[in-house]
Amino acid sequence: MSIALHIITPEGTVVEKAVSAVTLPGIQGPFMVLKDHAALITALEKGDIVYRADEKEERLSIAEGFVEVRDNKVVCCVEL
Repeated sequence: MSIALHIITPEGTVVEKAVSAVTLPGIQGPFMVLKDHAALITALEKGDIVYRADEKEERLSIAEGFVEVRDNKVVCCVEL
C-alpha cells in the first residue's frame, strides 16, 4: 500500500485507508492515481470512486466533489 486515501463528506470522513490505486470520476473522464502521481486539484462528477485496498476492490458512489492529489495522499471532498 502506498497511497493515503481520505474521502470526506459534509457529514464527516467516510473512508480513511492505505490503498494501492484509486480511480476517480473526473469531469473530463475517469482517471487513475497510482503511487508518485503528479500533484493536481480537479473537480469530480457523478460516478464511482474505485479503490484497491488489501487485495480487494471497493467503490463509493458520489454525486460530485473535488480531489487533491499530492505527495501520495488523495483527499476527496464529495457529496454522496
